[in-house]
Amino acid sequence: MNRTPLLFLNVFVIATCGLIYELLAGTLASYVLGDSVTQFSIIIGLYLFAMGVGSWLSRFIDKNIAERFVDVELAVAILGGISAPLLFLSFAAVSYFSVILYGVVFGIGTLVGLEIPLLMRILKDELDFKELVARVLALDYVGALAASLLFPILLVPTLGLVRTSLLFGILNGAVGLWGTWLLASVIKPGKLTFLRIKAIVVIAILAAGLIKADALTNLAESELFQDAIVFARSSKYQRIVVTRGRAGFAMFLNGNLQFNSFDEYRYHEALVHPAMSSVGNSAEKVLVLGGGDGLAVREILKYDSVKKITLVDLDPEITALATKLPLLKELNKGALTDERVEVINRDAFVWLAETKTDPFDAVVIDFPDPNNFALGKLYSTRFYKMLRKKLKPDSAVVVQSTSPLYARKSFWCIATTLEASGFKVRPYHTTVPSFGIWGYVLAKQNEFEAPDSVADGIDLKFLDSGTLASMFELSEDIDRPDEEIEVNRLDNQALVRYYEAEWNRFE
Repeated sequence: MNRTPLLFLNVFVIATCGLIYELLAGTLASYVLGDSVTQFSIIIGLYLFAMGVGSWLSRFIDKNIAERFVDVELAVAILGGISAPLLFLSFAAVSYFSVILYGVVFGIGTLVGLEIPLLMRILKDELDFKELVARVLALDYVGALAASLLFPILLVPTLGLVRTSLLFGILNGAVGLWGTWLLASVIKPGKLTFLRIKAIVVIAILAAGLIKADALTNLAESELFQDAIVFARSSKYQRIVVTRGRAGFAMFLNGNLQFNSFDEYRYHEALVHPAMSSVGNSAEKVLVLGGGDGLAVREILKYDSVKKITLVDLDPEITALATKLPLLKELNKGALTDERVEVINRDAFVWLAETKTDPFDAVVIDFPDPNNFALGKLYSTRFYKMLRKKLKPDSAVVVQSTSPLYARKSFWCIATTLEASGFKVRPYHTTVPSFGIWGYVLAKQNEFEAPDSVADGIDLKFLDSGTLASMFELSEDIDRPDEEIEVNRLDNQALVRYYEAEWNRFE
């Protein structure tokens, strides 16, 4: 049997597995630590450096190269295979998570860096050197492409991070086991059985982990959340967890609290009704950006004047959950199934840039906090200038703007960016027990007075005319700071830098 084509197939599998582990680490780090650009940048750089270290270390392996190659494959299988569950569990259990994260990345990268040089040395007597290098590197890059396509399109949405990690560990282990047959002629007979037993044990351990993947994930997440988990799923874009306790239920995205049913009405009434009051309670066409849980839409539907609500939310899993999870559907009162509501699952930035539509009377922007650059673009001058083209002259826009107490510069960066985009602004705040003091910015294209009354006949739990007026009164510790605040532009993302620096003080 000509083993050379099969060994080249191993190159493809090795490259695919190696990049999958790198993507897993970057994705998981961005999930739990935020700032995906920083995390991916550090992890990619560290991983490539570690591969260089592994390649350099391969020069010290002089004997039993085929045997060492199988050992490396099994080591990659076990470390890469358990990487996602290990990192999830360690994030919940220890304070030095970053050390473990970067240690795992460096370890995997070093082992992957050993693989290709050892395999090339095994193949060197079977092909001309020029042909060998060309084929190995070509297959290495093709494998990387396959991984980069499979990971976001198929693996994360269907398997999740933990199953993907364990599955590709099994694949690496299978390469090691298969290698004991392909390389049997150059491995000492006494070592073959031992290597095969090791490979079978590694595969069996990872297979058991794959079978128990849900239990592993639930174990890790149970350490992160105080209340019982009633729903958990990984979408293409984020990890969605719903918990339930004595006070109610809560939704978390990538570990960050989005709302608690106990007090979300305070947040959403404060978000929606000042803007609706600012346009004279006569808005007919309203745009909601973000807010796929349907809670802001619930508040907007309280106005009889509203004829059409367009909701643009990136993640179809969230908007589907708002209509299918009984707890959430009851809380939002079936808002997304109302005939006046159109749900569009697209990136709001792209949707604004590409969609032609009649202007809106009011816009409610309910994005997650700008803790990474992908979200930061949704708070940029470019975004707000595109939004202006979708407004009537007297339209009102409201933006949830993080906490003016905990993240004062971030709050005022959003207000400053709206001003730089041609808006007049009226920042305000309220208290939401689950979040503390929370901020919003109300904006219009012309000078305007802050609203001081709410419409009659609107069913509200806490907001009234007196409360509304008081929300626009800012105390000294949350008012605009004396120092100059940068504008958040698409190419500098000052807001993300402010946000990370301010919130990291409390972690």
